[in-house]
Amino acid sequence: MSEHKMKPIWFFVGLILIVMGGIILLSGIYQIINPPEAKKVLAETHPAVWWGAIMVLFGGALYFKTRNETV
Repeated sequence: MSEHKMKPIWFFVGLILIVMGGIILLSGIYQIINPPEAKKVLAETHPAVWWGAIMVLFGGALYFKTRNETV
């Protein structure tokens, strides 16, 4: 009889954070290259780039920590 092994939930949370963070990071880079006509307050700090990078790094840490674990 074969036993089914499941991945922990943090593996999938890591994947989701990598994908969503990558999308936010790429949109932030796009906004640096093509700035919008209407300037926003604190737009020069580029929060999409910072938060996208943080999400990708945190998601990568979760992914690599739990990639070989099974429950």
